[in-house]
Amino acid sequence: MLDHTGIVVTDLTKARRFYDAIAEALGLATKTNSEQSFLFGRSAEEPIPYLWIGTLRPSYWVEGSRAGLNQMHIAFIADSKQMVDAFYDAALKAGGRDNGPPGPREGAGDYYGAFVLDPDGNNLEACVRGPAAR
Repeated sequence: MLDHTGIVVTDLTKARRFYDAIAEALGLATKTNSEQSFLFGRSAEEPIPYLWIGTLRPSYWVEGSRAGLNQMHIAFIADSKQMVDAFYDAALKAGGRDNGPPGPREGAGDYYGAFVLDPDGNNLEACVRGPAAR
């Protein structure tokens, strides 16, 4: 189970615009956490799990680490193919880059997903599985 994870970004304003857009497409929310960070998750009523996004350098980073150096992959659950498509469109309009357009993936069974790179190069995915993916 996931409690939380986090990524470091170089431009908080650019990142917030991007994550606000994909949050809306996925029925999720963002919330300011500090002047240097915000949270991405379900809602204030369901605060966990969440993704911490900020410009602060974590104390646990090894020397030489920086935003985007070690690409992170995060997959978000979508309720429908239409939600995956909305995620992809919102991400591209908000400054993301294509890393695999919406569609089924060979060998994944009933699966429909899309991949984008956020402004710092982290790989984000939205996917739906099962009957809703057909």
